[in-house]
Amino acid sequence: MNKHKIKILLAAPRGFCAGVDRAIEIVKKSIEKFGAPVYVRHEIVHNKYVVESLKKIGAVFVEELSEIEDKTRPVIFSAHGVPKSVPAEAEGLNMTYIDATCPLVSKVHREAENLHKAGNHILLIGHKNHPEVIGTLGQLPKGSIDLIESVEDVKNYNNTKNDLAYVTQTTLSVDDTKDIIEKLKVKFPKIKDPKKEDICYATTNRQGAVKNIAKLCEMFFVIGSKNSSNSVRLVEVAKNSGCEKSILIHSNSTTPFEEIDKCNTIGISSGASAPEILVDNFISDLKKKYEVEIKEVEIIKENITFKIPNKLN
Repeated sequence: MNKHKIKILLAAPRGFCAGVDRAIEIVKKSIEKFGAPVYVRHEIVHNKYVVESLKKIGAVFVEELSEIEDKTRPVIFSAHGVPKSVPAEAEGLNMTYIDATCPLVSKVHREAENLHKAGNHILLIGHKNHPEVIGTLGQLPKGSIDLIESVEDVKNYNNTKNDLAYVTQTTLSVDDTKDIIEKLKVKFPKIKDPKKEDICYATTNRQGAVKNIAKLCEMFFVIGSKNSSNSVRLVEVAKNSGCEKSILIHSNSTTPFEEIDKCNTIGISSGASAPEILVDNFISDLKKKYEVEIKEVEIIKENITFKIPNKLN
């Protein structure tokens, strides 16, 4: 019996970004240097497969430093960044800590601090309770930074006393953020921009790659985790770019073969914290059932790398 033919448009770039690569490398190098266990505060990156594979070699994941019984063991802070109170707490406990915060998130932290020092009240565009947002809010004294999540928030926000400036979470939807910034500038014409775009290159590139092919697909699949902001945004981007049936494939997903049976062309991408093996596994499952033609559609080559901290060299 002939298999149903399916064309796969594979978005590129996709998957791991330089910040995620660096964070995972920091955990591996820390285990090599200090032995196991090494503690990691919060998931190092938002991907179950990555977290489970690091657990196997000796990483122990906790949400707070207070959960670590043996304070002589090192602790790593996740790629999303942490409030200033966390390194201060580690120092108070005489703990060795290694900061795996993505350098592009650290850049937003420094920017917020500098704008604050220059006398501005800061608006952070981002998603409430996301670890990156908690980390950025925690760089500044209480009351000097406010969170803006939507265009609606801009309408309801009032501040006539202060000079205003804004920064953004690095993994937001480029289009949604643009709308929020436009509304902020209409309402507060003197609001200061960040010196350089805050949404990271990897988020921008992955969203651009999805936009490029989603309109050509009957279904679009993003491989990533439910708690991965950038993966969830990629699904939204695919839907907004013309592919209504866009789905996140996460660790508990079942592949919707009945839906795929009706398709001739599907698209695939993966979030910045999803390893390529998960994309390979998904395509392997499709190959068992369909005759598959794969076309990789690349919009830009990425060659960015970030150094790991000197103390691990």
